[in-house]
Amino acid sequence: MAMVQRPKETHRTQRVGWLRAAVLGANDGILSTASLVIGVAAAESKRHNILVAGVAALTAGAMSMAAGEFVSVHSQADTEKADLELERKELMTDQAGERKELAGIYVARGVDPALAAQVADQLMAHDALAAHARDELGISDVLVARPIQAALSSAASFAVGAAIPLAAAILSPQTALIPVVAIASLLFLAILGAWAAAAGGASMLKGAARVTFWGALAMAVTGAAGLLFGATP
Repeated sequence: MAMVQRPKETHRTQRVGWLRAAVLGANDGILSTASLVIGVAAAESKRHNILVAGVAALTAGAMSMAAGEFVSVHSQADTEKADLELERKELMTDQAGERKELAGIYVARGVDPALAAQVADQLMAHDALAAHARDELGISDVLVARPIQAALSSAASFAVGAAIPLAAAILSPQTALIPVVAIASLLFLAILGAWAAAAGGASMLKGAARVTFWGALAMAVTGAAGLLFGATP
């Protein structure tokens, strides 16, 4: 009997790993660097000091994002690995119990008990560990943790995001530095929010408005702090 060919489909969940890391990195890069530049500028610092602060924010932020994302996602990968090893041992020592457990999962999802037992038998005969990883543990090739990919995506996206307010600070005159950096940063934050929402199938307008609001609030608070601590008696 000819095997049924499964049509290839592209789902948004396949983008979750890299999209989350990229959006988080770029958003943080724009917002943290812009806020720092605005805060330092509001303290009436010299242009050289403002640019040095911006470059430092880009470099340190990119490395911090990479390290943080790698450690976080690697912890997830370690947990997945440990769970798979435990499941492998259980399959070796109690295959009948694991088959019953798998069938019970399908019954709980609404499958007829007899059919659930048949499906469990066939899946375990094909690849028992993969079946339990997917249906019992929720681990699949699409959602599996990839620490290096997440770290590189976060670092690169942070650097790209941070370069936007830094470039605005370099190109703008000293007297207009704060509004130019703020407007450029908020514009790109809105674009990023809209793009991320579209990629995830959500409202572009809501995505843009959400990130723009919080970005403006962060810059305003940092600017106020710069004014406060930079004021001379």
